[in-house]
Amino acid sequence: MFDQFTVVTDPVGDSVALSAIFAVLPLLTLFVLLGVLKVKAWLAGVISLAVALIVAIAVYAMPIGQAVLSATEGAAFGFFPILWIVINAIWVYNLTVESGHFDVLRRSFERVSPDMRIQAIIIAFCFGALLEALAGFGTPVAITVVMLMALGFRPIHAASVSLLANTAPVAFGALATPIVTLASVSSGANPDPRLTVDTLGAMVGRQTPILAVVVPLMLVALVDGRRGIRQTWPAAVVAGVSFGLAQFVAANYISVPLTDIVAALVSAAAVVLLVRVWRPATPADLGREPAAAAVPAARGAVDAELAGPGTVRAAAGTRSDTTSTAAPGLGGSGGETPPGDPRIDETSPVGRHRDDDLEPRPTDQVRAATAGGRRIADTPAEIGRAYAPYLIIIAIFSVANLGAVKTALAKEPWTVKFAWPGLDILGGNGKPLSSVTFTLNWLPAAGTLMILAGILTALVLRVSAGRALRAYGRTYVELRYAIVTVMAVLALAYVMNQSGQTNTLGAFLAAAGGAFVFLSAILGWIGVAVTGSDTSANALFGALQVQTAARAGLDPLLLAAANSSGGVLGKMISPQNLAIAAGAVGMAGREGEIFRKVFGWSLVLLLFMCVLVALQASPVLSWMVP
Repeated sequence: MFDQFTVVTDPVGDSVALSAIFAVLPLLTLFVLLGVLKVKAWLAGVISLAVALIVAIAVYAMPIGQAVLSATEGAAFGFFPILWIVINAIWVYNLTVESGHFDVLRRSFERVSPDMRIQAIIIAFCFGALLEALAGFGTPVAITVVMLMALGFRPIHAASVSLLANTAPVAFGALATPIVTLASVSSGANPDPRLTVDTLGAMVGRQTPILAVVVPLMLVALVDGRRGIRQTWPAAVVAGVSFGLAQFVAANYISVPLTDIVAALVSAAAVVLLVRVWRPATPADLGREPAAAAVPAARGAVDAELAGPGTVRAAAGTRSDTTSTAAPGLGGSGGETPPGDPRIDETSPVGRHRDDDLEPRPTDQVRAATAGGRRIADTPAEIGRAYAPYLIIIAIFSVANLGAVKTALAKEPWTVKFAWPGLDILGGNGKPLSSVTFTLNWLPAAGTLMILAGILTALVLRVSAGRALRAYGRTYVELRYAIVTVMAVLALAYVMNQSGQTNTLGAFLAAAGGAFVFLSAILGWIGVAVTGSDTSANALFGALQVQTAARAGLDPLLLAAANSSGGVLGKMISPQNLAIAAGAVGMAGREGEIFRKVFGWSLVLLLFMCVLVALQASPVLSWMVP
């Protein structure tokens, strides 16, 4: 049952082609369940894992004990460090909602420019990238779409803009969780020493920044067509170029986990500085939705389960004569006002909350009247506190990534490496697979650093220990299905990799030879389009990419990075993200309309990425590969 197992590539009739028919079954099961039958993500993940175990045991003759242990290692990796990052990052966001400072942040964006096209760049692109950096997994779409609706965007525009913007930052989302996952599965399948978080992050940082340059231009075109490009191109170019340069520099020379945080803040600052000295002509017919219809999805509970790690519920308050727009909340039911909602009673003194608020909010002391179109005035101190969590995160991760500190934290007792108990698997070369060694970097892990950031955030935002702990508990409850999903998908990936199923598919695809370099980004795109997660796509196809590269004589680092970079372009058309966007704007059941809005953009960007990767594999741009 626990006998040693040696990976075999062609267990069926000594034929790779015949073996590939069985090896692809777990992936086909996952894709069909998610993309065709619309089965819930956690259930699809568990069923697909069961199929992978059956194939491993029945076809590849993997001992039952070894197969089960392989799945447990994958599930453990899914929780730590993957979910450990996501859960704690979303907790920090929830603290800003709990304290009321998310509303302050939203209003500060609104005041930068009254032009909808500039707001689309700042909120969907810059702030969306910051949310992607901290939480990822659908969170940016759920939040930015509601913010855009609150500012008067038409539902279809709000949804389309948020989906299109959620591209360039995705590979480094959730503190580079997709890159961490990619490094884990690819390094275990290929001995190339470059398949590390730092080098993979650097390579992806030489691909996605080029996308970032053009995405803001596409956003303004989506909002206002050719006129939008003609009138606001300076802001779009400044946003895209500054984001791309910052993303490249951060990924290659500062810190891979901090890449999107740095890029988002640099880009936002650049746009804010620009609009201080330049403002576009705002056409009178650049219409907005009536305030009364600003957020139609408001009080209904919107549950959009993601195939990737994140179950996001977007809840937004409707506007009325006495109520301003509520901040979106992860896990809010929509049946009550989120903790930070600046709800004003007209009969009470100006700036006071209704009596049914249980605890005083910091914004009570800094608010002018908001009802009837009146404006809320936040003090500089409150605005500073609203931005404080992101500055705290940058500071903590910057210190943790200093050379001496990083080296010290990589040693015991802060980081412990051990062979997974009972797992005894040899590769085709007769040597133990590197993936059977588990790394428990309990202190330097991004998720642990996020807990420290959350504690400091609670102090700065004046959230009591009790409220902070309750918010932390709610975060686990909100993500309970996502936790099962991620652990199941990572268990599936480990079973496929360690049983030899991935090797078989790699050998089969290697028959495409050099042409596979053009197809590698498409494989990542398909993976994200189906699963809704770049992390999941990297877990599924990362090993396949590097094994195919080895057999076809291609660069494994380039193809692994292409899987992640190509995958980000499938994010906007994934059924899960479409459901989030449609639900948040009150278009549930009309996802097809939004899909048609963004599908063309996705294909154009994918073709661009395929060409870029092909050129990077050729002498033309080979100098871009580390």
